[in-house]
Amino acid sequence: MEGDGGVLAVSEFLLSMVESLWDGSRNGHKSKMESANKAQQELGRIEQQIEQLERLAGQNQEAQRKLQQLHERVHALRQQIHAQLNAWEKTELARHPQRPNLLEYVERIFTDWSEIHGDRAFSDDPAIICGMARFNGDEVLVLGHQKARDTREKVYRNFGMANPEGYRKALRVMRLAEKFGRPIFSFVDTPGAYPGVGAEERGQAEAIARNLREMARLKVPIITVITGEGGSGGALAIAVGDRVLMMENAIYSVITPEGCASIVWRDSGKKELAAQALRITAGDLSQLGCIDGIVPEPEGGAHRDHDAAANLLGASLQSCYGELKKLPVTELVAARYNKFRTMARFYRPAP
Repeated sequence: MEGDGGVLAVSEFLLSMVESLWDGSRNGHKSKMESANKAQQELGRIEQQIEQLERLAGQNQEAQRKLQQLHERVHALRQQIHAQLNAWEKTELARHPQRPNLLEYVERIFTDWSEIHGDRAFSDDPAIICGMARFNGDEVLVLGHQKARDTREKVYRNFGMANPEGYRKALRVMRLAEKFGRPIFSFVDTPGAYPGVGAEERGQAEAIARNLREMARLKVPIITVITGEGGSGGALAIAVGDRVLMMENAIYSVITPEGCASIVWRDSGKKELAAQALRITAGDLSQLGCIDGIVPEPEGGAHRDHDAAANLLGASLQSCYGELKKLPVTELVAARYNKFRTMARFYRPAP
C-alpha cells in the first residue's frame, strides 16, 4: 500500500468491520458463543492487519493516531464479548482443546523439572503427573491432571480422568515433598475421577477420601489452581490447599452441567440452565468464598496466548507463595483446616 491516505482508508475500513462483527455477535441465529468465537477469530486477523498497517504508516502521526483508536476499539470489543458470556459459555472456554495443559505451564513457569512415576502399589497413572522443580529458585513439588491434544495422547492420558493409582501417586509424592520441606503446587483440570469398573474395584472413593484427609494436615504450603475444569471429587482430591485460585475462564463444580441436567430435568439439553444454577464460574465461587483468588487470562482466553497466560499465572503463584512461606507450620495447617471447615457456611445459629 502506498501513501498515507491508503493507510487511513484501510484503518477506517477495519474499524467499520469491527463494528459489524460486534453487531453480528449480538444478533443472528447462531448461538452467542459460536458468534463470539467467530468474532474473536476475525479480531485476531484484524489485529495482524493493524500491525502491518502500523509498519507502513511510518512516522505519519495522524495515521498512527487512527490505528491506535482502532486498537482501542478492538480491545473494548473483546472485553464486551467476554463480559456477556454466561456460565455455559465459560464452561466451553474451560474445555477449549487449545487451552494450556499442565506440562505447558511447567515449561513456562518452572525450571529443572524432574517427573516422578508410580504409586508403588499398582501402576503409574498418566492422567496425573508429579515432579520436582524449581520456582524462582526454590525447590517445589508440582502435580496435577494432564490433558492432551491429539486422540492418541488423550487416550493415553485417559482424558485427564485419574484412576485410584493416580491419586495414590499424588499422595506418595506429596508426602515426599513434606519430608524435604518442599511447597506443593497443584494444578486441577479434569472432568472428574474415572468412574470405570476397574477404578471402583481398586478403591476410587477411598483414594480420594484419603487424599482429602492427608492434604489437610501436610506441613508444607499448598497452592492449588483450577486451570480448566474442576470436576467433583476428582478435582477436590488434589485441591485441599492453603490458597485455591481459579483461572478467569475455569469452572469448579460437584457435577458437570450435562450430568446435573440429566438428573434434575431428565434432559441433558438443559445444560445451560444447569450451569447457571450450579454457580460454577470463578466469579460465582469467589462470592461464595470457595476460592481465594481469580487469575486473569489474556484477551479471549488462555488458549489464545499460552505465554501470556503463564506469565499471569506465575505472578499470582508468586504472590501467594510469598505470603504462605512466611507462616509458621502450626499456623499454616490450622488455617488450612479452618478454611475448609467453615466453607459454605452461609448463616449463623441463634445464640
